[in-house]
Amino acid sequence: MHALAATPTPLPTEGPDPSIVTPGFEGFAVIAILVVIVALLVMDMLRRVRNTRYRAEANEALDAEEAEAREAARGTEARKSEDPGDDEPPRGNGETHGR
Repeated sequence: MHALAATPTPLPTEGPDPSIVTPGFEGFAVIAILVVIVALLVMDMLRRVRNTRYRAEANEALDAEEAEAREAARGTEARKSEDPGDDEPPRGNGETHGR
């Protein structure tokens, strides 16, 4: 145990020159360009997702209108088949008025 206590601990030495290890202006420019590109890609993706969602909602609305029109047409056809005389105008009883 005494041997471990007697070994001296090394003192930290000075590291490399900070101007050599920093990214500098070139690193900043690359990161700034990447940020701008990613921001533009995110905006484009959001626009495309929004357009897809709006297109799907519009298609659903059109499908609902078509289904409603089909149901209305079926209801009209059903009423015509039940009472075919309703769609004809009323006729007189053969008497002439004013002659």
